[in-house]
Amino acid sequence: MSDTRRTRILCDVDFDKDGFQQGFLRLFHSSHISAYGFLPMPIVVIRNGEGPTALFVSGNHGDEYEGQVALTNLVQSLRPEQIRGRVIILPTANFPAALAGNRVSPIDNLNLNRIFPGDPDGSVTEQIAWFISEQLVPRADLVCDLHSGGSSLLYTPCSLTGRVEDEALYARQLAALRAFAAPVAYVQGRAQGQGGNQTLGGVAERLGIPSVGTELGGAGAVSPEGLRVAERGVRNLLVHLGILPGEARIPAPETRIFGLKGQDQFVYAEEAGLFEPVAELGDWVQAGQLAARLHTPETPWRAAVEHRFARAGFVLCKRQPGRTQRGDCLFVLGSEELP
Repeated sequence: MSDTRRTRILCDVDFDKDGFQQGFLRLFHSSHISAYGFLPMPIVVIRNGEGPTALFVSGNHGDEYEGQVALTNLVQSLRPEQIRGRVIILPTANFPAALAGNRVSPIDNLNLNRIFPGDPDGSVTEQIAWFISEQLVPRADLVCDLHSGGSSLLYTPCSLTGRVEDEALYARQLAALRAFAAPVAYVQGRAQGQGGNQTLGGVAERLGIPSVGTELGGAGAVSPEGLRVAERGVRNLLVHLGILPGEARIPAPETRIFGLKGQDQFVYAEEAGLFEPVAELGDWVQAGQLAARLHTPETPWRAAVEHRFARAGFVLCKRQPGRTQRGDCLFVLGSEELP
């Protein structure tokens, strides 16, 4: 990063000190109920000598819980004598959102994973993004950002990475994706036109650091299967980096990797209504196949609006709440063609 401005967040831990350290990132925030208070964002650093560094993040969106539980369990089970190198764990990255169980921060209504690299002089969420971008990601040899579907989506538990232009970096990301050993994974392009550089993975990409993400379930709850995938995955990534020894690897079947690169892999609600899914997670569907009906019980004489898949694919994700507005995402398909 070329910007010379400094973070306002104070950090309790010493990243270069051996041993197990726990503490807080102290983001001072003056509010009605706490004029001189700070937001205590927990951080853990586990280090044993020289070696690679893994950065694990969850709670980037506060209503995505499997990663938060998995990293809490990792904090409680991993000890310095087991590793070589360093593990940095940030389990509630968007701390206000995590406490509220909200996708976005209740303080400034910002989505952390859409505003990287942030601003050290900005709002609460912008300051968090800046600290992660400037202080954590550059220290890492691998970034793992654990997500789920949150309150509005439900995923088949999977891992993911981005299709980057640097072929050497892309090869390292695919290797990490396979090492994570989720049953299903996907490689995403810019299918929704999002500024990929505004995500945590985008920060890592600009620095030439491989990154892996997940979608571990969702529906505003903890999926037992998604939690198992997450806990196995973070351990296997530590083995992949050489931080944990090879015998610590947890065996799993080979990952099936799909592609996500086009708008025709999404199904969106064309009208408001009550969402009746016709397909389920893990289904293989064909182009033209019925995906959903949207009903209007408040005008029951009105025919349901049918929605069909534009192409064939594997159902990675579906909407969770029944009440749906025009523009809501109903389904996401994985393609056998990578970006």
